[in-house]
Amino acid sequence: MIKPILIKGIRKFNDHRGYFYESYKKSLFSKEYNIKEDFVQDNHSFSYKNTIRGLHYQWDMPMGKLVRVSNGSIKDVVVDIKSNSERYGTVYEYILSSENGHQLYVPPGFAHGFICLSETASVLYKCTSEYNSDGESGINPFDSSLNIDWGIIREECIVSNKDLSALSFLEYKKNPKF
Repeated sequence: MIKPILIKGIRKFNDHRGYFYESYKKSLFSKEYNIKEDFVQDNHSFSYKNTIRGLHYQWDMPMGKLVRVSNGSIKDVVVDIKSNSERYGTVYEYILSSENGHQLYVPPGFAHGFICLSETASVLYKCTSEYNSDGESGINPFDSSLNIDWGIIREECIVSNKDLSALSFLEYKKNPKF
């Protein structure tokens, strides 16, 4: 069963100058986590506190993502949208931060989003496919059937109109892409 993989324990080298760590090493990720993807695009988003981005997915040239936070902290939310999955509709939640150094691998077939918990956050993604605007969509982050606890009231969130007008999970289920 393919599901999100939380990656903990990346070795970080701290000294009087700051720190250094290898955020991605193909041989390590292949051996330790069985992630054998070829990443072809890197993305970087910057968000203010209480910003929600997502829940996004790409079905044409399905996209897996390796997500990490280089500054700040987020609550990362992933939803299984594979209609043949025994975990269909399951919501997974993770805290990723520059402090804890955790990374999250989100395979294709999952909707992905996050809320910025700190004053600001920089989120970096390694992607297994290039972005395809004609083959991507989203699920409304406030969909009542998913019951995601974003930790704040809806009126305090900063959300794009595109994300607010995204499909409900029920609408997605009528014509699933995975």
